[in-house]
Amino acid sequence: MIKTIYYFLCALTFSATSSFAQLTIFNVSSSEITEKNKLSFQQQFEIQDVINSTTTATYGLGKFWEVGVNVFNVNYERASHHFVRNDSSVVEPYAPLLLVNTQKLFKINKVLGIGIGGLIGTNLAHKKHLVYFTYTNLAASLAGDHYKLAAGGYLANNGYLGEGPIEGVQLGLDAGIWYEKIHLLADWLSGTHSKGQLSTGVGIYFLKHLPVSVGWQRSNADGSQGWVLQVTYVP
Repeated sequence: MIKTIYYFLCALTFSATSSFAQLTIFNVSSSEITEKNKLSFQQQFEIQDVINSTTTATYGLGKFWEVGVNVFNVNYERASHHFVRNDSSVVEPYAPLLLVNTQKLFKINKVLGIGIGGLIGTNLAHKKHLVYFTYTNLAASLAGDHYKLAAGGYLANNGYLGEGPIEGVQLGLDAGIWYEKIHLLADWLSGTHSKGQLSTGVGIYFLKHLPVSVGWQRSNADGSQGWVLQVTYVP
């Protein structure tokens, strides 16, 4: 029943437009929506034995709706000095990925909203596979947007996540302790797959519309640790 609901929400969301995207705290959507006719951009690098690059561009449609495009899992293996392509095994996610995505926020009141979104696409290696990730968040904005929380569930496939459970929980926090100057950031994706990890860090606004975030990550599966660097442009 849960899977049926998720597939319905995903189909409903993707039927409304033909190109898609969203921004994240680190790996969990903040469920904030890009303003109408504005373009947001985010570049992230996760740094362990493999450097993983994620690029996102998002366009605001208005009425709390956004769309865009993503390039995920551009992976560079530091030891062998080459880029990794995966089109044969779901032990790790397929790579690299070209995705379209979308997110719609339904406002409950000035504090609460429900964000529904998803990503769908394919890998760019020789043998193509469909990959997807869908989610629903309850989002809260407190103290005049200084503190933002997101909590919800996700359903995906192993081509996106890697080997492990395909459904679980996601949580996110953006705390503006010095609003639009220094923010504490944290998010967590449950599961023992490659995307299941805790990320914590700090976002620094060197410019008002260009926060730079640096964080530490820990894998749920084996406790391996790494770093994440993220640059976001928000108009």
